[in-house]
Amino acid sequence: MKIVTAIIQPFRLEQVKQALTDTLHTGLTVTEVKGYGAQKGHAEIYRGKEFRVDFRAKIRIDLIVTEEEADSVIETIVLAARTGNLGDGKIWTQDISNVIRVRTGERGNAAV
Repeated sequence: MKIVTAIIQPFRLEQVKQALTDTLHTGLTVTEVKGYGAQKGHAEIYRGKEFRVDFRAKIRIDLIVTEEEADSVIETIVLAARTGNLGDGKIWTQDISNVIRVRTGERGNAAV
């Protein structure tokens, strides 16, 4: 099993969610996060005063999937989240040794 984590632009969340639903990948966790990468923030003007915004609002999506599903989930997210502009995000995976469904006690792939 793997956990797929994606950091995406907030305005792409609905497209990613719909794409995952369309490919029968249900069950995800969404968190509002802040960070920066290559764009390293930007300057804004508020009431005539310039200030620097270092951290950009992003969305973090976490999905637990089987080994077999991981590549297709990643491809689905990439296609739905990509705008072609700087700051589209990152995706990474990590191995998971076990998953337990609290309601039923199921373990492993049955709990995914």
